[in-house]
Amino acid sequence: MVLLNREKSAGNKISKLLKKTKISSPTIGVLAIILVVFFAFLTITTDKFLSINNLANLARQTSIVGIIAVGMTFVIISSGMDLSVGSVLALGGIIGSMIMRDGYPIPLAILAAIAVGIVVGLVNGVIINDLKVTPFIATLGMMYIVRAIVMLISNASYISPLPKSFIRFAADTYFYIPTLTIIWILVAIIASFVVKYTRLGRNIFAIGCNTECARLSGINIRKNTYLVYMLVSALASFSGVLTAGRLATGLPMAGNGYELQVIAAVVVGGGSLAGGEGTIIGTLLGAILIATIGNGGNLLGVNPHILNIIIGSLIIISVYIDGLNKKKR
Repeated sequence: MVLLNREKSAGNKISKLLKKTKISSPTIGVLAIILVVFFAFLTITTDKFLSINNLANLARQTSIVGIIAVGMTFVIISSGMDLSVGSVLALGGIIGSMIMRDGYPIPLAILAAIAVGIVVGLVNGVIINDLKVTPFIATLGMMYIVRAIVMLISNASYISPLPKSFIRFAADTYFYIPTLTIIWILVAIIASFVVKYTRLGRNIFAIGCNTECARLSGINIRKNTYLVYMLVSALASFSGVLTAGRLATGLPMAGNGYELQVIAAVVVGGGSLAGGEGTIIGTLLGAILIATIGNGGNLLGVNPHILNIIIGSLIIISVYIDGLNKKKR
């Protein structure tokens, strides 16, 4: 009876927390307004920003980071962190490129890369949930381990040639929209549905809000922890294959530093590093905003170090605002 009362109390507490934590539409509205202002400013100050070539390149660059950021949204909502995604991107790209180079079908190469990513994600989940290593340390270690594996299996060399049909696919556009961006949009739509309407979506919010209450309410913490890390690693590995197609070669150093860009996209998009908050649409807008700052800065000839200061400041401000919102609650 006591256990049932504890589970009921935990369930009620989770329900109340969930009502308070999901990102509100005003947050997304503010991001949208900031993006419109940036687009207007860059349109006025440079004649190259709205060119088809520049917008297509901007979309392709954002799509790779954006696909991984979709998976990272799940991880951060659950109060986790994954610093290994950049290395996993490189691993997926190298594995996929080696398989395609050896003449095997492209779908097989993609599936093999995703499978390898899932394995890495599962290992991360085991280390974090079962060995009780903090996500930051666990995935930081995995970042170095996976990058070393990439260097070993590739002999620190480019992997080529890749099938011309795959290279064309990665560079192609449909109605002026790059293929990579279409894939990103599809991934985001599916992920948004999962977050809003499935048990997994509700579970990760509950875990991010209060892990102990989630456990007492009957949520399988181990299973959901495994799932979110497997998901982000699978998307990172998949993005690695797409990156190889875009660059027409498998690069062992691909994805270097991407983990910070991905986390920044989620945080700027309203995701809370404390867990329990975040939306897919917010992450998309965050990724586009960061990419637009970089692209616009390059067109205007702004020093890259200045751009990094701007992006870093944006992250700090986002985290600060999140802290203020939590205090108000």
